[in-house]
Amino acid sequence: MKIIPAIDLMDGKVVRLYKGNPKNKTIYSDNPVEIAKKWESSGADMLHVVDLDATLGIGKNTKIIQEISKNI
Repeated sequence: MKIIPAIDLMDGKVVRLYKGNPKNKTIYSDNPVEIAKKWESSGADMLHVVDLDATLGIGKNTKIIQEISKNI
C-alpha cells in the first residue's frame, strides 16, 4: 500500500475543511513550503497538493505550488 500525504491550500495557508465547508476550516500552517519539506524529510516521495481557492473559483495558489515544486 502507498500512502500519499496531502496539502490543501487556501489563502496561502495549509488548511483542512470541515465537511467541505470553506467557512469552517482549521489552519495548520501559514508556510506550505515548510510543510512540504517536512513530508519529504519524513520519507514521502509523492505529495498531493490541492488548491482549494481554484477549486472554489475564488483565487489561486499557483505561486505557492511552484515554490513547493522548486523546494522538494
